[in-house]
Amino acid sequence: MRIALATCAELPDLYADDEPLRAALTERGADVVPAVWDDPKQKWKTYDLVVIRSTWDYHERRDDFVRWAESVPRLENSARLVAWNTDKTYLRELGEADVPVVPTAWVSEPTSLGVLIRGLGWQDVVVKPTVSAGARNTMKCGRWDFKGQALLDRILREGTAMVQPYLKSVEGHGERSLLFVDGAFTHAVRRNPALTMEGEARFDAKLVDAAEDELAVAAAVFRQLPETPLYARVDVVRDDAGDPLLIELEVTEPQLFLRFSDAATHRLADAVVARAGSAGSSTTTGS
Repeated sequence: MRIALATCAELPDLYADDEPLRAALTERGADVVPAVWDDPKQKWKTYDLVVIRSTWDYHERRDDFVRWAESVPRLENSARLVAWNTDKTYLRELGEADVPVVPTAWVSEPTSLGVLIRGLGWQDVVVKPTVSAGARNTMKCGRWDFKGQALLDRILREGTAMVQPYLKSVEGHGERSLLFVDGAFTHAVRRNPALTMEGEARFDAKLVDAAEDELAVAAAVFRQLPETPLYARVDVVRDDAGDPLLIELEVTEPQLFLRFSDAATHRLADAVVARAGSAGSSTTTGS
């Protein structure tokens, strides 16, 4: 059984967090190959399954990435989920389906950030593009922050922007990432992001227990998905009233924090093998 773990050119031998998965798959007899997603020499049909992992440059060429996903015969998560999840306007769809989502202003035309924030009654906000990864081009700013306006203008030259209220709970309670394999909860980590003016984020992570109301948010998300993803990360924050809100659903290339949970690693490896076997039983690989 040949399994490709798709990555990017900057991480040709995978990100360290994926090493436990590679080891667990190897233990199960799989031939595991790190494969750069946009490498023209790759023959994706020769793999029993391609699992997206650290393809963290996709946002630079999102359309190409979606086309690549659609071209891979056996891909997890599916190209359908990839196309939907790589544009954060999916949050608007989930909000309209009564999933509790962080309030968001969607901006597609030149706008005064200060006027927008004042009209919404917010104080500090976070500005980011709808197509992004790793908190790139993401900034915390105030109502009349010139750098925030400059970032908004830059994003609008290329696409759509999101403006969300900055929730102070991320500094104490932190952002909670709930991890799932085949729809089953495995573990949770607390992440405390520190946004920089350059639009990067550094995360401190530690294993925590998931609260029941956070798991309820995740359940509401899963009810809206057209299929059960192989893996998923549901990122939740709390508003000023203490209620949990979805800030992001990651079903494309999330860090899964496998280093925190051997059980999650082995469950994921078993699920990968099962899906590869299912795909292989109905498809003959070529060269």
